Amino acid sequence: MRAVIQRVSQAAVTVDGDVIGRIGPGFVVLLGVATDDTQDDVIWMAGKVDGLRAFEDDEGRMNLALQDVGGSVLVVSQFTLLGDCRKGRRPGFVTAAPPEIASSLYQSFVAELRGHGLTVETGQFQAHMEVNLCNDGPVTLLLDSTRTF
Repeated sequence: MRAVIQRVSQAAVTVDGDVIGRIGPGFVVLLGVATDDTQDDVIWMAGKVDGLRAFEDDEGRMNLALQDVGGSVLVVSQFTLLGDCRKGRRPGFVTAAPPEIASSLYQSFVAELRGHGLTVETGQFQAHMEVNLCNDGPVTLLLDSTRTF
């Protein structure tokens, strides 16, 4: 499971001209699910997102987590995070989970975050989405449940 996490002052996701998810300060999590991901990856990733200290304290140090600042999460499924661009010019997606598996683990990730007490909005799985956000900082972090980076 791979995630790009952006600290935002606000964000929204639109499908067919309709805003389907909107948050104020918090994280936008672009989430890619791999073929070998399991519930263990979901639990690990949700715990990392919940506990990630990416918000500044009174001294300007990144010491605060989402719940410390009352932040929300907008989770958007993005299989292209599993794109392999090492060969040729077209990304290969052989490591991306098929939709039925990816959808289940995506929904499980959202439920796990909500189980941590976080306010979570979502995009629409397999839809063409427009994600608008204001990256705060900018702060952008990468997570991979295989601990590749």
